[in-house]
Amino acid sequence: MSDVLTIGIPSKGRLMDATYSFFSEAGLQISRHNNNRNYTGSVKGLGGVEVQFLSASEIAVGLGDGSIHMGITGKDLIQEKTLTTTAKPELLCSLGFGRADVVVAVPKSWLDVDVMADLNDVATIMRTKQHKPIRVATKYLEITRQFFADHGVVDYRIVESLGATEGAPAAGSAEVIVDITSSGATLEANQLKVLQDGLILESQAYLVAAPAAKWSKTVREIARVLLDRIGARERARATLEVRFGGIKISTKDVDEIAKQTGGSVPYKSGETGEWILHVPQENLYTSVELLRVKGCETINVRQLEYVFERENKLFNLLNLRLN
Repeated sequence: MSDVLTIGIPSKGRLMDATYSFFSEAGLQISRHNNNRNYTGSVKGLGGVEVQFLSASEIAVGLGDGSIHMGITGKDLIQEKTLTTTAKPELLCSLGFGRADVVVAVPKSWLDVDVMADLNDVATIMRTKQHKPIRVATKYLEITRQFFADHGVVDYRIVESLGATEGAPAAGSAEVIVDITSSGATLEANQLKVLQDGLILESQAYLVAAPAAKWSKTVREIARVLLDRIGARERARATLEVRFGGIKISTKDVDEIAKQTGGSVPYKSGETGEWILHVPQENLYTSVELLRVKGCETINVRQLEYVFERENKLFNLLNLRLN
C-alpha cells in the first residue's frame, strides 16, 4: 500500500455530494467498492488511488497525522484539529462550497456587549461579583483558546459542546458560544448576536495535502496526474473565452486589453479569423467595454471545460512543501 495515494472523502451529506460533483467535473468519477455502505472506493480511470469515506473531522485528523495523503474538508476543521500538529497540512485550493463562518455569539439581551473587549469586561464582572468564570460553549476548543488569547480574554471556562451549541445559553449551560454558521438564521432563532469583531474564521471546503504522509515517487506521480486534472478544471471554472472579429485591430491593442484584464496572451484563429482571448470571469465586462471602444459589435463568450497549462501549479505547490 506504500505506492497507493489515499484520499479522504466526506462520507455523507451535502459536503459528500458537492465533493462527488467536484471530482466528476474534473473527469474523475468516484465509486464505492461493492455498495454505498462500504467505506473505501476508487477513482475510475486513475489507478493507484484508494478513496476512504470518512467524516469531515476524521479527514482533518488524518491529514494531520499522515494516515491519508489528501482529503477534502473544511478549513475550520483543519485549523481546529491540526493547530498543534508539527507537519501542518497544505491547503492546495479552495473549492467554493461548504462556506460558513466560525463566530463568537452572545445573547441579544446583552445590549452593552458588542465587541470582544466588552465580553472581557463582562467576564471580569462575573468573576468579581459572582465568583465564577464566564462559560463558552463550543466544539472548537483550540481555535477558541487562540482567538480569546489574541483578544486578551483569559477569565473564562470552555464547556465542550456535544450537541446543538446555539442552544447552550437558553439551556443555561453557557453564557457565550463559539460556533459555525452559514446564514445566521439559527443564531437569530436562538436570540443570539455575533460580536462585531467576533469573526474567528471564514471557512469553506478545501483540497488539502498531508506532508506527514509517506510520499513515495509513485505516489507523487499519481498526485501529479490528479492535480493536473483538478487544476485544469479549476482554471476553466474561473475563466471565460472571449471571441471577436470583423474589425481592424492591432495585435498591440489586443495585447493591451489582455494586460488590463488579466487575460491570457491572445491569438487569432486561422479558421474563422476571430481573435480569441481568455479572461478571468470577474473581468469579463471590463474586456467587453474595452473591445466596444475599439469598434467591436459582436463579442462571443463561452465557458471553458478545461484549461491545461505547461506548469502544474497545484503539484508544484505540493512538491515544494514536501521537499
